[in-house]
Amino acid sequence: MPDDLIYDWNELKRSRPPIRPGFRLVDETLRDGIQSPSVTNPAIAQKLDILHCMAAVGIDVADVGLPGAGAVAVADVTRLCEEIRDQKLSVKPNCAARTHLADVQAVVSISQAVGMPIEVCAFIGSSPIRQLVENWDLAHMTKLVVDSTDLAVRNGCPLSFVTEDTIRAHPDTLRTLFKAAIDHGATRLILTDTVGHATPDGLYNLLEFTRSVIAETGAAVEIDWHGHNDRGLSLTLCLHALEWGVDRVHGTCLGVGERVGNASIDQVLLNLKLLGVLDRDLRALRRYVDTVSEAYGVPIPYNYPAFGRDAFRTATGVHAAAIVKALMTGRRDLADRVYSSVPASDIGCRQVIEVGFYSGKANAQCWLLDHQIEPTEERVQAVLACAKASDMTLTDAQIRDALARSGLLPPGADGAWRDNGDEGLALDLEDEIDALPGYDIETGRRSAAG
Repeated sequence: MPDDLIYDWNELKRSRPPIRPGFRLVDETLRDGIQSPSVTNPAIAQKLDILHCMAAVGIDVADVGLPGAGAVAVADVTRLCEEIRDQKLSVKPNCAARTHLADVQAVVSISQAVGMPIEVCAFIGSSPIRQLVENWDLAHMTKLVVDSTDLAVRNGCPLSFVTEDTIRAHPDTLRTLFKAAIDHGATRLILTDTVGHATPDGLYNLLEFTRSVIAETGAAVEIDWHGHNDRGLSLTLCLHALEWGVDRVHGTCLGVGERVGNASIDQVLLNLKLLGVLDRDLRALRRYVDTVSEAYGVPIPYNYPAFGRDAFRTATGVHAAAIVKALMTGRRDLADRVYSSVPASDIGCRQVIEVGFYSGKANAQCWLLDHQIEPTEERVQAVLACAKASDMTLTDAQIRDALARSGLLPPGADGAWRDNGDEGLALDLEDEIDALPGYDIETGRRSAAG
């Protein structure tokens, strides 16, 4: 979009550095996402479909499960890793594991069986409140970390050390555990906001501290950020983390996860694309979101950014008129931008115009054009009269009935009817508008030339 059409205050003056390339995205949908008490654990065929969706949108790493949870988890993790191997998917696998030898051994065994390295993400609760309820002392925690790290490294599996509830942990505890893991071969520290407590200031302070500990060791260790959304800040924190130079950020599709969920990886991808950081085709993102919604039994909220039913849907007259005028210039990109900051076509979606109590002529005209009905002034007024008398957006059936009652429904239109239901009116009006040369969207009349 040319700069003279959109003045971008976001880029005028930055308080933080821009996001640099080289970061990676970790998708936790197949593990952390399944921990939500409201979701259905998908069948393995659905998990394989989700894995391919991840690859299609450019996810770098997929958490394929926690095999320490039992035989079903072991079977699913094994099959997912086989799919990555056999189909040569670009996604790399990792697995969650408690800092228990049995959990780590379960990952090691799968790695050996499928003949590929699997990153072990070994986690332990680190906050004072967790230590109190578990009756752990620091010496016991350190031994768990050392033994788990040794087992993974000895068997050729990269070990990433995860401190649960890092954002509420004491620095002395973190320093001891971080150094123990690094000294025994951990190559990554995964900082977590397990209960969604962090603010941007808290994240920045934690990153500064963690980098100082790594510097004390002299080791080459990377840093991840994994956040939950209890305060509604998880997406913002992921973007802050990338601006402040973390190597990987984690999320789940649709933000599924415990309590109110994780950072939404689809929203992370979308924002990175809009920021100009990612240069990739994200039209497959629509299918990914829909696939997870169906497999997990999680409805997409109507106002969910980009993929909710109302994201690109309007029944407001001023908005509809502006979108149609943009289309009449022959520029789909203008129609996608005039009343939206997110280009619908970039993510496999389309603008939608419907008719309701706030509608104007453009809404009725669009509906009639889409249904291949001449948008005469009488028909437009009949549709609008029905809309103004309603307290809800009209369905196709209601508009049809209004036209029929007025004697304005053309012969044959009833038999060729299509009801879009909740999908609304998909805005593909270029052909219809072109078919009516000289048609004036403002007056609803043809010019003499038309």
